[in-house]
Amino acid sequence: MALTGPQKGLMLPPSMAILAISGNALQASKSARSPRSFWDWAPVLERNSRGEFPYTPATALIFGLRESLSMLAEEGLPNVFWRHARLAEACRRAALAMGLKLLAKNQQEHSNTLTAVCMPEGFDSDAFVAHAQKSLDLSLGIGLGKVKGKVFRIGHLGSLNELEFMGSLAGTR
Repeated sequence: MALTGPQKGLMLPPSMAILAISGNALQASKSARSPRSFWDWAPVLERNSRGEFPYTPATALIFGLRESLSMLAEEGLPNVFWRHARLAEACRRAALAMGLKLLAKNQQEHSNTLTAVCMPEGFDSDAFVAHAQKSLDLSLGIGLGKVKGKVFRIGHLGSLNELEFMGSLAGTR
């Protein structure tokens, strides 16, 4: 089984899930004895076979998903991946040029979807993210878990282009 949300690379707002289930997992669910309602595939598959949803569909998100998939197909996945890699590398280089450190221990294992930037000692990244949002309408991600208050995250995926990305970098300066 694979579960993902299209709110990042597929450019949709949160609230939708995309789920894939293997034949083996489907077979196992038929013989499982545990109580369930949300993860019961029978009503979903039965209604889907008739072209229906077993619940109220998120129609606007489905239309948005169709459009985002069209956008990705039009640009071409190799071009999309290259754009994300190019913007990610630019982000990492810019952060280092500003004298900031990156969270990735091994720089060869960095992400092309976001860059986690370490705040200088004595500064609260959550306060920085809140300030950027309030004063510049710039949306940065906060640090999560053990790095909460220590890093901020810059996303560089989805429909982001070079001009938008440069504005984000300028806002972090």
